[in-house]
Amino acid sequence: MRKIQRFKRSMALGWVLVFGLGLLGVSLTPLSQAQTYPTKAVKLINSFPPGGPSDVISRLLGEYLQSTLKQPFVVENRAGAGGNLGADFVAKSPPDGHTILIGIDTTFTINPSIYKSIPYALSDLKPIMVIASSGLLMGVNPSTQIRTLGDLLARGRGKGLTFSSGSNGSPGHLSAEILGEITKVKVTHVPYKGNTPAVTAILSGEVDGGVLATPGMMAFVKSQQITPLFVTSRKRSALLPDVPTSAELGLKEMSVEVFYVAMVAAATPSDVMAVLQRGMSQALAKPDVKSLLESMDLVIEAQTGSAAAQQLENLRNRYAPIIKATGMQIE
Repeated sequence: MRKIQRFKRSMALGWVLVFGLGLLGVSLTPLSQAQTYPTKAVKLINSFPPGGPSDVISRLLGEYLQSTLKQPFVVENRAGAGGNLGADFVAKSPPDGHTILIGIDTTFTINPSIYKSIPYALSDLKPIMVIASSGLLMGVNPSTQIRTLGDLLARGRGKGLTFSSGSNGSPGHLSAEILGEITKVKVTHVPYKGNTPAVTAILSGEVDGGVLATPGMMAFVKSQQITPLFVTSRKRSALLPDVPTSAELGLKEMSVEVFYVAMVAAATPSDVMAVLQRGMSQALAKPDVKSLLESMDLVIEAQTGSAAAQQLENLRNRYAPIIKATGMQIE
């Protein structure tokens, strides 16, 4: 009898506690997925070749997330087709936050307009974050005798120009086509497998120049093996403060920046997204991470949610008519 009375009293106290916590707005539902996420190793799929900015970003974020979320974050390179291969892999992965794409915006802002078909729908993926941005550097081989924009245009209208880029559909490819469209110079685009061989092609004289990521050309600018003409970012590069922007030279249409993004399968739960957004934001706020990214000419953006999605949509809408006008197309 006493046991039954004690049980009733404990039940009554329990309901009082539940009711009181309810009034305070405390949920007593089971632990959310975010409180247990991640439950296993997380794959960070870098959709471009090793050694580039997206690879460095993948490893920086992976190291921090691994230390705070207590599960392995493993970087896996799945390069090819302008980032489409990596994006397709993530789009078709379980939507649980254990497979994350680290790449650049062009996969979602340029590829839909230049590829006749892509193996996934844009709606299959959603952004965790627009991580950072960077401009590009227009550089030429000194043997071309091009020293100014005027020299570049004169050669382009006469002999024509050959420009390298890291791949078909890359920001450098788009920039070269925009230059040809707005200035009516003759431009021949020569794609390579990554920025490193594209820079090597400038150094060897295989091509006249290229519009490529600034860090990959910095050492050669300093050694005067590449002549810098302008950067395509909104502001001058902190690495090359004496080099003007394209807008300063009257080429506003050539203001092209690369945005580094983290994406997951579209059905990934919002609480898992919140864990990843918080972890990435904390990593980007660390002084050593900020310093390293700045040394690579990267500007931290840390855009999440609707702002990140809107950024990608705005770029896609901007590039589509340019791509149509230039006739860029990939089978």
